[in-house]
Amino acid sequence: MLTVVQKTIIDTLHKEGKPQTFIAKEAGCSQNAVSKHVNRKLSGRKKCGRKRCTTNRENRSLMRIVKQNRFKNLSELHKECTEAGVKASRATTHRRVKEFGYSCRIPLVKPLLNHRQRQRRLTWAKEKKNWTVAQWSKVLFSDESKFCISFGNQGPRVWRKGGEAHSPSCFKSRVKFPVCDDLGCNVICHVLVHCVFFKPTSLHRFTKKFWSTSCFLLLTSFLKMLISFSSRIWHLPTLPKAPKVG
Repeated sequence: MLTVVQKTIIDTLHKEGKPQTFIAKEAGCSQNAVSKHVNRKLSGRKKCGRKRCTTNRENRSLMRIVKQNRFKNLSELHKECTEAGVKASRATTHRRVKEFGYSCRIPLVKPLLNHRQRQRRLTWAKEKKNWTVAQWSKVLFSDESKFCISFGNQGPRVWRKGGEAHSPSCFKSRVKFPVCDDLGCNVICHVLVHCVFFKPTSLHRFTKKFWSTSCFLLLTSFLKMLISFSSRIWHLPTLPKAPKVG
């Protein structure tokens, strides 16, 4: 039985073109052993391994559950598989999903827009279609990014394959402009303050057009509370051994 060191010496000297007698003397073995190692290719016998705990039918059931809702976490997938009759552990469920080619990724966010917002965006894109590089150089693009220091604050994840990032079933919808249509939050807050404190008569018209009365009254009471707190004089207790200022 040749050792690892002897096999390394035999392979090195054989690549250099040395005769087998010289290789046998250097490796400290017989010429017959050198000949068998050089001419014979050894390969391990195919092993059957342990029987898989899930059948092909159960694997198809698991794949169907994953395709129904890509945003389910691993615990929910394992629970539905158990209810469907698939007897597998949580780790086995994760391995099968990975075998299908799915990976748990952060989904792309797609804002939910109404018909008017889509038309305005399409009109804006058509107007800027033939802009030159000089015109675009005067535009400052800004974007908001969220960087999470701790893990687990990215929201729900999605199971998707490679190349499915822009698939409709892998998008996470978000209402960026809920009830305000094309108005931004800053504009809404400015209008609210103006209506509540300067023109109370226009409050009803603004409420009827944009928000429900209950939500609007809740917000106005909150704003009044902020104003009352800001007008108060707060007397904070002084520490007994506080350092002198100046």
